[in-house]
Amino acid sequence: MKRTFLILVITVVCAGLIGLSGFVAKAQTAPNQSKEKEFRIERSIPKEGIACIECHKKENPGIFADWAHSRHASANITCIDCHKAEKFDPDVSKEHYKQYERSDLKYGTAEYKVPVSAVVTPKDCSRCHPDEAKQYARSKHANTLQIIWIVDPWLNKGMNSDNERTTGCYHCHGTIIKLKDGKLTAETWPSVGVGRINPDGSKGSCSACHTRHRFSVAEARRPEACGQCHLGPDHPQIEIYMESKHGDIYTAWGDTYNWNAAPGTWTPGVDYRGPTCASCHMSGAGPVLTTHDVTERLSWELQAPLTVRPENFKPFPAKTNWKVEREKMMAICMQCHSKQWVVNHYVQLDKNVQEYNDNYFKPAKKVLQELYAKGLMDKSKFFDEDPELNFYELWHHEGRRKRMGAAMAGPDYAWWHGAYDMKPKFNAFMKEALEAIKTGKPVHRHTYYPNAIGNTTKPPEVVPKAK
Repeated sequence: MKRTFLILVITVVCAGLIGLSGFVAKAQTAPNQSKEKEFRIERSIPKEGIACIECHKKENPGIFADWAHSRHASANITCIDCHKAEKFDPDVSKEHYKQYERSDLKYGTAEYKVPVSAVVTPKDCSRCHPDEAKQYARSKHANTLQIIWIVDPWLNKGMNSDNERTTGCYHCHGTIIKLKDGKLTAETWPSVGVGRINPDGSKGSCSACHTRHRFSVAEARRPEACGQCHLGPDHPQIEIYMESKHGDIYTAWGDTYNWNAAPGTWTPGVDYRGPTCASCHMSGAGPVLTTHDVTERLSWELQAPLTVRPENFKPFPAKTNWKVEREKMMAICMQCHSKQWVVNHYVQLDKNVQEYNDNYFKPAKKVLQELYAKGLMDKSKFFDEDPELNFYELWHHEGRRKRMGAAMAGPDYAWWHGAYDMKPKFNAFMKEALEAIKTGKPVHRHTYYPNAIGNTTKPPEVVPKAK
């Protein structure tokens, strides 16, 4: 009896050991188990970084949660890696120094004191992302504040207030960050505009597209990231995209796209079915490399009054050749379309551009110049005479929609919101302008133009004075 019991115990134990060994073997190969690498590079978080995390976890739980879910967090990139500044930097937060005088806070002592700035710039990001920062710096995005200060009559003629600019124009184009008594001024901060001028001299804000503090590549790839600025009557790219077949595919299938593919690997036909703004203008595909310079791949300046090649756009000439850039965009298109499809699309676009230039813009511009030359309109202001407003909207609103609609395969914008709306706007302009030329009587001037009190001095940080 005892012998039988002993044999039974030994059998059970052996079976258990065999089962346990199998469990251990499976556990070691389970997908959620960490594996020791042959080469391991670890980067410990300094005590100052731990202090930041523990403090902001309580003070700003939303910020902490975003960071905790980011790729930065998984790589031990913490607050101070981005926000740390030099003691002599002009934008060091003096208010933040007070955090190290709090007796109610575990980390509120001088031991953890470190200079930080709220403003994180492309120069800061370039420590880890040098190529992206260089590409961005040469783009129209980074230089858009300079561009509008060169060409825009709202700024140069003072036809809107400084606060209208701050709450409107500068939220996309960016402000020139200023400090007063060590504090960021309300007129210039907060700002994540793509052309923001930072205290360290760099231009732009990476968080305009990769919003803080998650800095998600998936978020930046979605068309809505671009649509926050590229919308409305003057640059309705998001509306054009959503009405196009590309946008229709995105609406139907976007939830299945692999938005989190590693940078540089996002592939058409594999990770997504239909393109977004980013996949056409920035992401790599086929022989075309990824870029953060949205000026690339463009063969026309469709936002300009007179459509020109990008290298001939005087306010900010591209340092590229339009033929080379068109070949890049065509290569992107041919990831999903045949060559004949793509070639014919550009034939249609080029014809659309020629029609706009020759039949709408040039005739109107010639008459506008005649009104000024004959003293029938005053040049000291803009928008205070109806022909000026009609001419402006002819190219800035309907003219852009006509051209961009054709470029992005949005027929409703190429025609109904574009060419169709251009015709009565053109006729209204011509009717008043030609009547004034015929009679020699100046056009009506609106003597009271509301809130036309903006500063007209070009900021030297944006448009340096000629030597």
